[in-house]
Amino acid sequence: MTARHVAGRIGFYTVIALVLAFFSIPLLWLATAPFTSDPTYEVSLPDLTLANFQAILEHPYALGSLYNSLILSVGTALLVVLFAALAAYALSRVRVPGRDVLLYTLLLLSSIITGTAAMVPIFQLAVELQLIDTHLGVILILTGGLLPAAIFMLKDFMDTTPKSYEESARVFGASPLQIVRHVVVPLVRPGLATIAVWAVANVWGNFLMPYLLLGSDPEYQPSAVIIYTLYTEGGQANLQLLSTFGLLYSIPVVLMYLFVSKKYGFRFHGGIKR
Repeated sequence: MTARHVAGRIGFYTVIALVLAFFSIPLLWLATAPFTSDPTYEVSLPDLTLANFQAILEHPYALGSLYNSLILSVGTALLVVLFAALAAYALSRVRVPGRDVLLYTLLLLSSIITGTAAMVPIFQLAVELQLIDTHLGVILILTGGLLPAAIFMLKDFMDTTPKSYEESARVFGASPLQIVRHVVVPLVRPGLATIAVWAVANVWGNFLMPYLLLGSDPEYQPSAVIIYTLYTEGGQANLQLLSTFGLLYSIPVVLMYLFVSKKYGFRFHGGIKR
């Protein structure tokens, strides 16, 4: 082994170690700061106090905001998975002229016309439909924003399912909805799980739409909005509350990902999780 080769290996592992440290140090801070009585921006050994958690429990909106985030995330994920599965199945099985152009157009428009760009018309539409300060309004709007990409991704899963199973079910008199429910859904279950996790992650960290539509009533606001209120009157971050709430805020998504990954597994197939 030449000296040049050894130097290259050392340099490679040094870069890997720096990248791992770059991502692991913030996570280490998040895991230790909530258990420190006086946390700073530096990672230090915690003194194992639970006073910060007691302060979060006494906050008037902290725990309620986690419940609101759960409602918005689960509600949006259910609608996205349901409508995306039906639309993707139809687009995969029915040869509609201009189908691919339609898919790419929807995906392009959903990327260009974001929530920021359509903020004013969305707010006016919510006012006209009396959906301000309601979870339903946020769920419907977020569902509409996520559906194009979800349909585009889920169609790849539908295209890979064998049609012979559906034809056999059709011979025995199964209706189209029965075929989707009992034949197609079990085959594309990993894809549905992927879309569900993706939708929950997008909604869980979404700030703009909940702040825009639920801004006048903090009791309905999710955690992504409430977390911005954990600052002192001088505008400084309250690290005791912020670190503790951040830990509680991240746990549900991590547990959901681990559960779905263990139950269905995430594998790459054809450039997409399958």
